[in-house]
Amino acid sequence: MNILITGGAGFIGSHVIEHHLNRGDEVVAVDDLSTGNRSNIRDFERNPRFRFVPSDITDYPELDHAVRAADRIYHLAAVVGMFRVLREPVRVTQVNVCATEHLLETIAAAGHHPQVVIASSSSVYSHCHSRDLREDDELVYLPRQGGLTGYALSKLTNEIQAMAYREEYGLQVTIPRLFNAVGPRQGGNYGFVLPRFIKQALAGETLTVFGDGTQTRSFCDVRDTVAALDLLAGNSEAAGQPVNVGNERETCILDLARLVIERSGSRSEVEFVPFDQAYGASFDQITQRRPVGERLRSLTGFRPRWTLEQTIDDLIDRARGATEQRAA
Repeated sequence: MNILITGGAGFIGSHVIEHHLNRGDEVVAVDDLSTGNRSNIRDFERNPRFRFVPSDITDYPELDHAVRAADRIYHLAAVVGMFRVLREPVRVTQVNVCATEHLLETIAAAGHHPQVVIASSSSVYSHCHSRDLREDDELVYLPRQGGLTGYALSKLTNEIQAMAYREEYGLQVTIPRLFNAVGPRQGGNYGFVLPRFIKQALAGETLTVFGDGTQTRSFCDVRDTVAALDLLAGNSEAAGQPVNVGNERETCILDLARLVIERSGSRSEVEFVPFDQAYGASFDQITQRRPVGERLRSLTGFRPRWTLEQTIDDLIDRARGATEQRAA
């Protein structure tokens, strides 16, 4: 297959590249490197079946050609990470909405209908009152209660864009709602909690837990996330509807910190930092995120292979190995 990936130098994008190169596919990745990092894809650039284009897709002059050549397109380009989303609200709209519209418009105009994955997010559930989040839940947005509403609405807009282009142009578009992917190559500099905890624990530093730590998330190993995306993209029955992609196990942030300390053998302690100090006075915390995975299972038979403990152990081993290499 010929694969086109926007946001290919990002955390998830780099794993999509690796997945398809391992299958023998031809891969083109486009990324402006505003969030992604060239180091994420350095090992792939020696592969003759891989090509990297350092460009914003709205300015990429060969996008039409790349779309026409693609059998499958993963649209992963987005402004992500809590700190960056709160700091750059205009950029959120420019990238998450405008770039998605440009890509879908280009695909529709090409008259060639590849499989298309438009990545959405669990953030679309925003202030939804359900404890277990299903794709057909009513969505509740409270614009005055938090700086993440713009991001949530941008991802919901992506879903609406995808469904509109499917209805009018017949595009085979799948819409995964991604829940807290974690794993190798994820950095902690944009607010991602697990790499930050692991870095602090291995350095013997205090683990900083924002709020009281009772807020929960459902962490899914990125290798499971990518496997699910692959299954959805190739399934015509999945097209045109949002599908939760994540691990149904729910973990509170304080327990995550304790788990990292335990698995790493660290003597680090935990410090609680108020949300307003971490994110600013306008921030309103989402207290719970747990996906119901019935739709994904019924469409694809998907089951996660990685436990949270296995992912943490893998990340700790990789971090220690990298430290030993630098010291050698």
